[in-house]
Amino acid sequence: MTLLIRKLGALALFILGEMGRMLDFLLYGIYCIVRFPGRPVHILKQIHFIGARSSFVILLTASFTGMVLGLQGYYTLSKFGSEGLLGSAVALSLIRELGPVLSALMVTGRAGSAITAEIGIMRITEQIDALDTMALNPFKYLISPKLLAALVALPLLCAIFDVVGIYGGYVVGVKLLGVNPGAYFHEMEKSVEWKDVYSGIMKSLSFGVIIAWVCCYKGYYCGHGAEGVSRATTSAVVMSSVVILIWDYFLTSVLL
Repeated sequence: MTLLIRKLGALALFILGEMGRMLDFLLYGIYCIVRFPGRPVHILKQIHFIGARSSFVILLTASFTGMVLGLQGYYTLSKFGSEGLLGSAVALSLIRELGPVLSALMVTGRAGSAITAEIGIMRITEQIDALDTMALNPFKYLISPKLLAALVALPLLCAIFDVVGIYGGYVVGVKLLGVNPGAYFHEMEKSVEWKDVYSGIMKSLSFGVIIAWVCCYKGYYCGHGAEGVSRATTSAVVMSSVVILIWDYFLTSVLL
C-alpha cells in the first residue's frame, strides 16, 4: 500500500512539474513574440506552411462536413416539418463548434506533427545547442514565428472552413433535397448573431496557440534519437487534440 501511494505521489509530482514547465515555455514564447518576434520572412514562411499548405485538407474536410450536416439535419428537421431551418442548423453548428474544432484538429495532424518533428530533429542533431553556444535565442528563430503564424493562420482557416461547409450544406439541402434556397439563407441570417461569430474566432485563436505551444514544446524537449522524435511527435498530436477538445468545452461554457 505504501509503495502504491509513493508511485501515485511521484506521478502527481511529475504531472505538476510537466505542467509548470509547459506553462513557463508558453509564457516565455509570448514574451519573445512581444520582445523579438523574428524576421518577417520567417513569420510569412510559417504562415505559408501552417495556413496555405493546410488549405486543401481544410477545403476537403469542410465540404464533406457541411454535406453531412445538410443531409442529417434535413432528415431530422423533416420529422417536425421544419426543413426551412436547415440553414440555421448548418451555420450555427459550423460557426460555433465544428469549424474551429475540426480545422484545429486537421492542422494538428498536418502541420503540428511536422513542427514537432522539425524541432525534435534540430534538438537531437544539436542544432539548438549550437544556437545557444553562439548566444542566439532559439525561441526567436524557432518558437516565436510558429506561435505568431498559428495565431494568424487558424482564424483564416476556420473562416474558410465555415464558408465551404455552409455551401456544402446548401448543395445537399437545396440542390439535392429540395429545400427552398431563400429559406436556407434567410433563416441563417436571422439566427446567426455576432456573438456566434465572435465565439468561433476566439476558439480558433486559442486553438492556434494550443497547437503551436504543445507541438513546439514536445519537439524542443524530445528524447534522444529517432525513437525520441517519433514519441514526441505522437505525443504532441495526441495531447494537442485532447487539449483542444477539453478547452473547447470550457470555452463554450464561458461564451454561451
